[in-house]
Amino acid sequence: MAREHIRAFRDVPGVAVVGIYNRTRARAEALAVEYGIPVVADSVAELCERTRADLVVMAVLETAANAVAQSCFEFPWTVLMEKPPGLNLADARAIQSAARRRQRRVLVALNRRFLASTQVVLADLATNPEPRFIHAQDQEDLKSAASFGYPKELVANWMYANSIHVVDYLRVFGRGAVRSVSPSRPWDGRSPGVVVATIEFDSGDHGLYTAVWNGPAPWSVSVSTPAKRWELRPLEQAAFQLQGERRQQTIEMSGWDQQFKPGFRLQAENAVRAARGLSSDSPTLDEAVATMELIGAIYGNG
Repeated sequence: MAREHIRAFRDVPGVAVVGIYNRTRARAEALAVEYGIPVVADSVAELCERTRADLVVMAVLETAANAVAQSCFEFPWTVLMEKPPGLNLADARAIQSAARRRQRRVLVALNRRFLASTQVVLADLATNPEPRFIHAQDQEDLKSAASFGYPKELVANWMYANSIHVVDYLRVFGRGAVRSVSPSRPWDGRSPGVVVATIEFDSGDHGLYTAVWNGPAPWSVSVSTPAKRWELRPLEQAAFQLQGERRQQTIEMSGWDQQFKPGFRLQAENAVRAARGLSSDSPTLDEAVATMELIGAIYGNG
């Protein structure tokens, strides 16, 4: 993830990647050599002192996010945190409280908001005042997560660690605040299976979240209005269907999403704009915590 962020930020005009810190110094040194990064620091404090950077990217394991965030908040740079912003909802709220106390500008790398597919759908929906029905289809596999060697604590909070990729789309496409969340097939941590919940927004939009745990299913998102239906499946690919038609029309992927990890190049540009105090679509920590709260409401552990 650090490598992908470095590649994206280096491509933004006027941006220089000036330093790196990792708890395993050898890995930081390897990336520094690969990308010509001048400073390899031994702490967050040293990283800030030697670089005087305007923006720092946090790409750490969820179990370390709170401690590293607290260290980053000691300094006045803009912070871009990898998602999720914490191990679970309680962790995210603690990080949020610390950021508010320090009055820090904190962004969260919800990169799927910056996919070309997502951007196309958002631009089209902006011209359509009709009510929306959003269906977010999730799939998670705890055995696969455990096989990657992740800590048990992280696997136990996998709905925050990984489902955020799909759940966030409910808030991206649903207008207004979440009014209610009604699980019709609730989460059972003793026997993970199918999870189903309906979401109502105060705008009148409605959402449906379905997740298949430990079984086959796609990641997909659809937005239906009376005149048009959009579908992201895979998420990087947008297609639409007009009322009265049966066929879908596909939108081609953008060059950036082919050259970089999808969403990362536009995400980096918006983070730079936020760090410079310019208008930006970068999701804030508060927005990301709101998505964590939605996850907690769906899974009954908020």
